[in-house]
Amino acid sequence: MESAVKYRNMWGQIGLTIITIGIYCIYWFYQTVKEMKGLAGDPTVSPGLWTVLMFVPLVNFYAMYKHAELFQKISSESLNRWIIFLLWLVFSPAVWFVVQTELNNRATYNRPK
Repeated sequence: MESAVKYRNMWGQIGLTIITIGIYCIYWFYQTVKEMKGLAGDPTVSPGLWTVLMFVPLVNFYAMYKHAELFQKISSESLNRWIIFLLWLVFSPAVWFVVQTELNNRATYNRPK
């Protein structure tokens, strides 16, 4: 069973990130892991743990990799987890855009009519 995926406006997210001085990014990471966990049906995913690991140097790479791996499972385009992981390392806003675009597509298609 698919969990509810929330549609998020990209410009609104940029505004929230600026207003909250980046704290929204932490919330976004947690929520997207939670939503992707529901879509993938993977009970081993721990959104809270992965979010905390993002603050631990070197271990945060593990959290980024796991996020990329989970995204690969739910991606309609079957994007390779290594590409997403490299985007995390080089230009993380690109990950935000790619992941949120996929989740917004899911939210749009799964809305009740």
